[in-house]
Formats: sequence, structure tokens, C-alpha cells
Amino acid sequence: MQVLRKLVFPFSLLYALVVYLRNVCYDYGIFSSKTFKTPTICVGNLSTGGTGKTPMIEWLLAQMSPHAKVAVLSRGYKRGSTGFLRVTPELNAEEVGDEPLQISKKFPENFVAVDANRQRGIALIEHQISPTHILLDDAYQHRKVRASMYILLTAFKDLYIDDWYLPTGNLRDHKKEARRAHLIIVTKCPLTLSTEVQAAIKKRLKPLPGQQLLFCGYEYEQKAYGLKGTINLKDLGNTILVVTGIANPDPLLQFLNAQGITYTYRRFPDHHFFTKKEYEEFSLFPVILTTEKDFTRMGGRLPNAYYISVKHVFLGNGKELLNKAIKNL
Repeated sequence: MQVLRKLVFPFSLLYALVVYLRNVCYDYGIFSSKTFKTPTICVGNLSTGGTGKTPMIEWLLAQMSPHAKVAVLSRGYKRGSTGFLRVTPELNAEEVGDEPLQISKKFPENFVAVDANRQRGIALIEHQISPTHILLDDAYQHRKVRASMYILLTAFKDLYIDDWYLPTGNLRDHKKEARRAHLIIVTKCPLTLSTEVQAAIKKRLKPLPGQQLLFCGYEYEQKAYGLKGTINLKDLGNTILVVTGIANPDPLLQFLNAQGITYTYRRFPDHHFFTKKEYEEFSLFPVILTTEKDFTRMGGRLPNAYYISVKHVFLGNGKELLNKAIKNL
């Protein structure tokens, strides 16, 4: 795969030129962007995935929902439906996408919708429920909408500054577009990350004056959740199949290894919809352990499947700084 990526390097140069020219057209008003009366918070990245966008949307919902009427708008990647659709917990991932469905199941009191046309989606949400805020999931590249706040995520072990453009690398937008972010958040950091390393990363990313740079890491629960209820990780046994269909499963595997859990592992591409044959293979194991997104996509087809919940934990005063930025919208 790495050899193939190197061979297509000329195409990555062409890709970089195209995204650069596209952004120039928006910067100079050749292509138009639309603003909305409702404060909109865009959570996204410059790469193809693996930075923790969905957990960040969930973190924001948990922080904001007690005090505001917050809606979520997502594209609904790989969904079978088209147009605008409200996402409710009883729908399936094939219809609305795994990430929007996961958010809806966890926050059923919040209005969650999918629409590839972000302008139409925001307008319909405003018309239907008049929210106080709208969270735009994975919309950093969707410049037809000018958000009130941009939150740019980049993973600790895969900083956008070190990446290259598709198809040689994973960047889907120009590195310079980081300048549009109000906050840059380095995700998936070790929770013990030193201030010296944070300072070194800041020196490399070079945030602009007025841009805030925050750091956060994943915190996994010691329990697993499934159709049969909740179980402590230490009680799962030793005949465990771990299944992931996410962009970067390394943090989960590192956590399981640190817990001393013995398992067999199957890795699939991000947003992978499992086949009947794969489900049959999985069912040979007494316990299947997976991520919440994969569990959502499985749709209850495996009664012996469990997932581990994960959330962002901010280092230092990052939580307070992010909440303050939201309140100042």
C-alpha cells in the first residue's frame, strides 16, 4: 500500500492544486458562502479521518445541552438515503449513517439530522425547531456555509503538518486552511503529556494570534455495554474477538493491551458495513468487543457484542477555554 501511495505522488500534487484553487475562490468571493442567524460550530479536520470528531460532537452536546437547545447536522457518510432526514434512535445505520445514529442514540433529546447540502440542512433545522446552536459534524471543507466557529482537530500521532495530500497521504484540504480555525485541538494525546511536548507541538503548528491550541486525550470506561447489559472488562474472559471498522483503532488496542486483555483482532476499513459471512465468523466467538460506532453499525445483529465507550478529556484548562469560547459566540 505504501509503495502504491508513492507511485501516485503526481496525482497528490494535482489534488493539492485543486483544493488550493478552490479555497482561493472562496477566499476572494468567486464562490459564495452563506451565514445563518443561528450560531454554528463546525467540528472537522484536514485529513480523511481518525481525529475523534464524533466524540468531540458528543462532548460539546454534553456540555451545551443543559443550557441550550442544540441541534446536530451531519452529512451521514455512506448512508443509503438522500436529502434531508431527521435521525432518530430507531433508524438504522445503513439509512442514516453510523455516526449520526450513534449521536442520536446517546442524545435522543437533541435534534440530529443528515443532509449533504449543509445550507438546506441548516435552513430546515432553523425552520423546524429554532435551535440556539447548530453543531456541524465534519464540515470543515464545506465552505458553502460560513460557520460562527471552526474547531479543527488533529491527532497527536498524525499531525496535519506532517501529512501529505491524497492519494499519497491523508490530507483532503490544504494545510494553510488551518488558519480558518478558531480553535485547534490536538486529540488522542497521552493524558500525561508534558507541557514541554505541548510547547514543542505549538511551535510546529504555529497557531496564529487569536487562535487557541488545546490538547485532549481519550478516556475509556472500564465497562463494556451490550444488548445483554453491562459487564466489567475483567469479566469478559479470554476468548474475545475485537472488531474495529474505524480510521484509527490504535488508541483502543493500546488501552486493551494496558488492561492485560487477551484477544483476537479483526480490522476493517472505516465505516465498513459487515457482511453476512463476517457476522457468521464473529458469532463463533463467545464475546465480541468493538467500538461504539461499530456497535451502532452492527444494529443488534450480534447479541454477544459489547462496546467500550470513550470520551475526550482535556489537558490543563482546555475544558474551561473551550466552554468560554462557546459562551462568547
